[in-house]
Amino acid sequence: MSYIPFPDVSPEIFTLTLGSFSFSLRWYALAYITGLLLGWWLVLRLIRRTELWPAGTPPMQAEQVERLLTWVILGVVLGGRLGFVLFYEPAYYFANPQLIPAVWEGGMSFHGGLLGVITASWIFCTREGIPRLSAADLICAATPPGLLFGRLANFVNAELWGRPTDLPWGVAFPGEAAQACATAVDVCARHPSQLYEAALEGVLLFALIWGLILWRGWLKCPGAICGVMLSGYGVARFMVEFVRQPDAQFVSAGNPLGLAWQIGGWGLTQGQALSLPMIAIGLFLILRARRIA
Repeated sequence: MSYIPFPDVSPEIFTLTLGSFSFSLRWYALAYITGLLLGWWLVLRLIRRTELWPAGTPPMQAEQVERLLTWVILGVVLGGRLGFVLFYEPAYYFANPQLIPAVWEGGMSFHGGLLGVITASWIFCTREGIPRLSAADLICAATPPGLLFGRLANFVNAELWGRPTDLPWGVAFPGEAAQACATAVDVCARHPSQLYEAALEGVLLFALIWGLILWRGWLKCPGAICGVMLSGYGVARFMVEFVRQPDAQFVSAGNPLGLAWQIGGWGLTQGQALSLPMIAIGLFLILRARRIA
Protein backbone atom coordinates (compact mmCIF):
# COMPACT_ATOMS: atom_id res chain seq x y z
CA MET A 1 0.00 0.00 0.00
CA SER A 2 1.35 3.42 -0.97
CA TYR A 3 0.93 6.25 1.51
CA ILE A 4 2.66 9.33 2.96
CA PRO A 5 4.02 9.02 6.52
CA PHE A 6 2.84 11.77 8.84
CA PRO A 7 5.62 14.38 9.24
CA ASP A 8 7.41 14.56 12.58
CA VAL A 9 6.07 17.97 13.62
CA SER A 10 5.09 18.78 17.19
CA PRO A 11 1.78 20.63 17.79
CA GLU A 12 3.77 22.86 20.15
CA ILE A 13 6.19 25.45 18.75
CA PHE A 14 7.96 25.94 22.08
CA THR A 15 7.40 25.56 25.81
CA LEU A 16 8.64 27.89 28.55
CA THR A 17 8.91 26.56 32.08
CA LEU A 18 9.59 28.77 35.10
CA GLY A 19 9.34 26.78 38.29
CA SER A 20 5.84 25.39 38.52
CA PHE A 21 4.60 27.62 35.70
CA SER A 22 4.61 26.29 32.14
CA PHE A 23 3.51 28.00 28.92
CA SER A 24 3.31 26.40 25.48
CA LEU A 25 2.68 28.17 22.20
CA ARG A 26 0.87 25.83 19.83
CA TRP A 27 0.59 26.07 16.06
CA TYR A 28 -3.20 26.25 16.40
CA ALA A 29 -3.00 29.37 18.59
CA LEU A 30 -0.47 30.92 16.22
CA ALA A 31 -2.84 30.21 13.30
CA TYR A 32 -5.62 32.18 15.05
CA ILE A 33 -3.30 35.07 15.91
CA THR A 34 -1.74 35.25 12.44
CA GLY A 35 -5.10 34.96 10.68
CA LEU A 36 -6.62 37.79 12.73
CA LEU A 37 -3.63 40.10 12.31
CA LEU A 38 -3.36 39.43 8.58
CA GLY A 39 -7.10 39.98 8.25
CA TRP A 40 -6.76 43.32 10.04
CA TRP A 41 -3.97 44.33 7.64
CA LEU A 42 -6.03 43.34 4.58
CA VAL A 43 -9.03 45.33 5.80
CA LEU A 44 -6.84 48.41 6.28
CA ARG A 45 -5.52 47.98 2.74
CA LEU A 46 -9.04 47.83 1.33
CA ILE A 47 -10.38 50.92 3.09
CA ARG A 48 -7.41 52.90 1.73
CA ARG A 49 -8.45 51.98 -1.83
CA THR A 50 -11.32 54.47 -2.05
CA GLU A 51 -11.90 53.75 -5.75
CA LEU A 52 -13.14 50.25 -4.84
CA TRP A 53 -16.14 51.54 -2.86
CA PRO A 54 -19.53 52.99 -3.80
CA ALA A 55 -19.18 56.74 -4.37
CA GLY A 56 -15.50 56.41 -3.42
CA THR A 57 -16.38 56.16 0.28
CA PRO A 58 -15.13 53.23 2.42
CA PRO A 59 -17.60 52.07 5.10
CA MET A 60 -15.29 52.79 8.05
CA GLN A 61 -12.12 54.55 9.18
CA ALA A 62 -8.83 52.98 10.30
CA GLU A 63 -9.49 53.58 14.00
CA GLN A 64 -12.85 51.84 13.66
CA VAL A 65 -11.13 48.81 12.14
CA GLU A 66 -9.01 48.47 15.29
CA ARG A 67 -12.10 48.49 17.48
CA LEU A 68 -13.86 46.05 15.14
CA LEU A 69 -10.94 43.61 15.51
CA THR A 70 -11.64 43.32 19.25
CA TRP A 71 -15.29 42.51 18.59
CA VAL A 72 -14.36 39.96 15.91
CA ILE A 73 -11.93 38.18 18.26
CA LEU A 74 -14.67 37.87 20.87
CA GLY A 75 -17.11 36.61 18.25
CA VAL A 76 -14.66 34.00 16.93
CA VAL A 77 -13.71 32.61 20.35
CA LEU A 78 -17.11 32.69 22.05
CA GLY A 79 -19.08 31.70 18.96
CA GLY A 80 -16.63 29.00 17.92
CA ARG A 81 -16.66 27.37 21.34
CA LEU A 82 -20.41 27.62 21.92
CA GLY A 83 -21.02 26.34 18.39
CA PHE A 84 -18.92 23.25 19.09
CA VAL A 85 -20.74 22.66 22.37
CA LEU A 86 -24.23 23.07 20.90
CA PHE A 87 -23.74 21.57 17.41
CA TYR A 88 -21.45 18.63 18.15
CA GLU A 89 -21.40 17.50 21.80
CA PRO A 90 -24.29 19.12 23.71
CA ALA A 91 -25.02 16.09 25.93
CA TYR A 92 -21.40 15.82 27.09
CA TYR A 93 -20.98 19.51 27.89
CA PHE A 94 -24.39 19.88 29.51
CA ALA A 95 -23.34 17.03 31.82
CA ASN A 96 -19.95 18.71 32.38
CA PRO A 97 -20.62 22.47 32.15
CA GLN A 98 -17.36 23.31 33.92
CA LEU A 99 -15.50 22.13 30.80
CA ILE A 100 -17.27 24.52 28.40
CA PRO A 101 -14.68 27.34 28.88
CA ALA A 102 -11.75 24.91 28.42
CA VAL A 103 -10.93 25.98 24.86
CA TRP A 104 -7.29 24.98 25.39
CA GLU A 105 -8.42 21.33 25.31
CA GLY A 106 -9.72 21.76 21.74
CA GLY A 107 -13.16 21.98 20.25
CA MET A 108 -14.06 24.95 18.03
CA SER A 109 -16.72 25.14 15.33
CA PHE A 110 -16.33 27.29 12.21
CA HIS A 111 -20.09 27.63 11.84
CA GLY A 112 -20.37 28.73 15.49
CA GLY A 113 -17.50 31.17 15.01
CA LEU A 114 -19.24 32.56 11.95
CA LEU A 115 -22.44 33.18 13.91
CA GLY A 116 -20.36 34.78 16.65
CA VAL A 117 -18.65 37.15 14.21
CA ILE A 118 -21.96 38.03 12.55
CA THR A 119 -23.49 38.86 15.93
CA ALA A 120 -20.47 40.83 17.16
CA SER A 121 -20.05 42.83 13.93
CA TRP A 122 -23.82 43.53 13.74
CA ILE A 123 -23.74 45.05 17.24
CA PHE A 124 -20.55 46.99 16.46
CA CYS A 125 -21.90 48.40 13.19
CA THR A 126 -25.14 49.43 14.88
CA ARG A 127 -23.22 51.25 17.62
CA GLU A 128 -20.86 52.96 15.16
CA GLY A 129 -23.37 53.71 12.38
CA ILE A 130 -21.45 51.62 9.81
CA PRO A 131 -23.19 50.10 6.74
CA ARG A 132 -23.59 46.45 7.74
CA LEU A 133 -23.30 44.78 4.34
CA SER A 134 -20.17 46.70 3.36
CA ALA A 135 -18.63 45.85 6.74
CA ALA A 136 -19.53 42.20 6.13
CA ASP A 137 -17.78 42.38 2.76
CA LEU A 138 -14.64 43.67 4.47
CA ILE A 139 -14.63 40.89 7.06
CA CYS A 140 -15.31 38.19 4.47
CA ALA A 141 -12.55 39.45 2.18
CA ALA A 142 -10.10 39.05 5.07
CA THR A 143 -11.30 35.62 6.22
CA PRO A 144 -9.72 33.05 3.80
CA PRO A 145 -6.12 33.44 5.07
CA GLY A 146 -7.32 32.62 8.59
CA LEU A 147 -9.07 29.53 7.24
CA LEU A 148 -5.88 28.51 5.45
CA PHE A 149 -3.75 28.79 8.60
CA GLY A 150 -6.40 27.10 10.72
CA ARG A 151 -6.64 24.05 8.44
CA LEU A 152 -2.85 23.76 8.25
CA ALA A 153 -2.80 23.81 12.05
CA ASN A 154 -5.44 21.05 12.07
CA PHE A 155 -3.08 18.98 9.93
CA VAL A 156 -0.11 19.61 12.23
CA ASN A 157 -2.30 18.63 15.20
CA ALA A 158 -3.24 15.39 13.37
CA GLU A 159 -6.95 16.11 13.90
CA LEU A 160 -10.04 16.26 11.69
CA TRP A 161 -8.49 13.77 9.29
CA GLY A 162 -10.34 12.11 6.44
CA ARG A 163 -11.79 8.69 5.74
CA PRO A 164 -9.53 5.74 4.86
CA THR A 165 -8.16 5.77 1.30
CA ASP A 166 -5.80 3.79 -0.91
CA LEU A 167 -4.85 6.85 -2.97
CA PRO A 168 -1.09 7.47 -3.11
CA TRP A 169 -1.39 10.80 -1.23
CA GLY A 170 -3.19 9.22 1.71
CA VAL A 171 -1.52 10.11 5.02
CA ALA A 172 -0.85 7.71 7.89
CA PHE A 173 -1.96 9.90 10.78
CA PRO A 174 -0.68 8.85 14.21
CA GLY A 175 -2.82 7.72 17.11
CA GLU A 176 -5.03 4.78 17.95
CA ALA A 177 -8.20 6.40 16.59
CA ALA A 178 -6.60 7.35 13.26
CA GLN A 179 -5.15 3.84 12.89
CA ALA A 180 -8.40 2.06 13.76
CA CYS A 181 -8.67 0.74 10.20
CA ALA A 182 -5.12 -0.66 10.15
CA THR A 183 -4.44 -4.36 9.57
CA ALA A 184 -1.60 -6.63 10.58
CA VAL A 185 -0.01 -5.96 7.19
CA ASP A 186 -0.84 -2.34 6.32
CA VAL A 187 -1.18 0.92 8.19
CA CYS A 188 -4.33 3.01 7.83
CA ALA A 189 -3.89 5.82 5.30
CA ARG A 190 -6.49 8.58 5.31
CA HIS A 191 -7.49 11.52 3.15
CA PRO A 192 -5.63 14.66 4.29
CA SER A 193 -8.96 16.47 4.38
CA GLN A 194 -7.43 19.37 6.31
CA LEU A 195 -5.20 20.11 3.30
CA TYR A 196 -8.15 19.81 0.91
CA GLU A 197 -10.00 22.43 2.97
CA ALA A 198 -6.90 24.63 3.21
CA ALA A 199 -6.64 24.65 -0.60
CA LEU A 200 -10.37 25.23 -1.25
CA GLU A 201 -11.33 27.54 1.64
CA GLY A 202 -8.00 29.32 1.98
CA VAL A 203 -6.27 29.54 -1.40
CA LEU A 204 -9.02 29.15 -4.02
CA LEU A 205 -11.63 31.21 -2.17
CA PHE A 206 -9.09 33.97 -1.47
CA ALA A 207 -8.14 34.14 -5.18
CA LEU A 208 -11.81 34.25 -6.22
CA ILE A 209 -12.81 36.95 -3.73
CA TRP A 210 -9.85 39.22 -4.40
CA GLY A 211 -10.16 38.76 -8.14
CA LEU A 212 -13.78 39.94 -7.93
CA ILE A 213 -12.74 42.88 -5.74
CA LEU A 214 -9.76 44.12 -7.73
CA TRP A 215 -10.82 43.34 -11.30
CA ARG A 216 -14.63 43.26 -11.21
CA GLY A 217 -15.37 45.96 -8.62
CA TRP A 218 -17.69 43.83 -6.49
CA LEU A 219 -17.19 45.94 -3.35
CA LYS A 220 -19.40 48.48 -5.08
CA CYS A 221 -22.26 45.98 -4.71
CA PRO A 222 -22.71 45.73 -0.90
CA GLY A 223 -23.22 42.14 0.23
CA ALA A 224 -21.85 40.49 -2.91
CA ILE A 225 -18.43 39.56 -1.50
CA CYS A 226 -20.05 38.33 1.71
CA GLY A 227 -22.29 36.15 -0.44
CA VAL A 228 -19.29 34.73 -2.32
CA MET A 229 -17.57 33.91 0.96
CA LEU A 230 -20.60 32.21 2.51
CA SER A 231 -21.58 30.19 -0.55
CA GLY A 232 -17.97 29.40 -1.47
CA TYR A 233 -17.12 28.09 1.97
CA GLY A 234 -20.38 26.18 2.13
CA VAL A 235 -19.76 24.42 -1.19
CA ALA A 236 -16.13 23.63 -0.28
CA ARG A 237 -17.06 22.22 3.13
CA PHE A 238 -20.00 20.25 1.69
CA MET A 239 -17.69 18.59 -0.86
CA VAL A 240 -14.88 17.77 1.58
CA GLU A 241 -17.36 16.20 4.00
CA PHE A 242 -17.65 13.26 1.59
CA VAL A 243 -14.05 12.28 2.40
CA ARG A 244 -13.73 13.73 5.92
CA GLN A 245 -14.01 11.34 8.86
CA PRO A 246 -17.31 12.09 10.62
CA ASP A 247 -17.35 13.13 14.25
CA ALA A 248 -17.18 10.09 16.53
CA GLN A 249 -20.41 10.92 18.36
CA PHE A 250 -22.37 10.47 15.11
CA VAL A 251 -20.81 7.11 14.15
CA SER A 252 -22.37 3.81 15.17
CA ALA A 253 -22.71 0.27 13.87
CA GLY A 254 -25.94 1.25 12.14
CA ASN A 255 -24.54 4.57 10.92
CA PRO A 256 -20.93 3.97 9.80
CA LEU A 257 -20.93 7.13 7.64
CA GLY A 258 -21.70 9.31 10.64
CA LEU A 259 -24.77 10.94 9.08
CA ALA A 260 -26.33 13.36 11.53
CA TRP A 261 -29.48 13.97 9.45
CA GLN A 262 -31.21 11.11 7.64
CA ILE A 263 -34.47 10.80 5.71
CA GLY A 264 -35.10 7.45 4.09
CA GLY A 265 -31.97 6.37 2.27
CA TRP A 266 -30.51 9.89 2.13
CA GLY A 267 -28.46 11.63 4.73
CA LEU A 268 -26.11 14.50 5.53
CA THR A 269 -23.20 14.87 7.89
CA GLN A 270 -23.43 17.61 10.49
CA GLY A 271 -20.95 19.72 8.50
CA GLN A 272 -23.04 19.38 5.34
CA ALA A 273 -26.27 20.22 7.15
CA LEU A 274 -24.73 23.37 8.62
CA SER A 275 -23.27 24.37 5.25
CA LEU A 276 -26.53 24.28 3.29
CA PRO A 277 -27.97 27.45 4.92
CA MET A 278 -24.65 29.21 4.23
CA ILE A 279 -24.89 28.34 0.54
CA ALA A 280 -28.51 29.51 0.33
CA ILE A 281 -27.87 32.78 2.16
CA GLY A 282 -24.71 33.41 0.16
CA LEU A 283 -26.48 32.95 -3.18
CA PHE A 284 -29.31 35.22 -2.01
CA LEU A 285 -26.84 37.97 -1.09
CA ILE A 286 -25.05 37.70 -4.45
CA LEU A 287 -28.29 37.87 -6.46
CA ARG A 288 -29.63 40.71 -4.34
CA ALA A 289 -26.45 42.76 -4.59
CA ARG A 290 -26.07 42.27 -8.32
CA ARG A 291 -29.73 43.03 -8.98
CA ILE A 292 -29.60 46.29 -6.99
CA ALA A 293 -26.36 47.27 -8.73
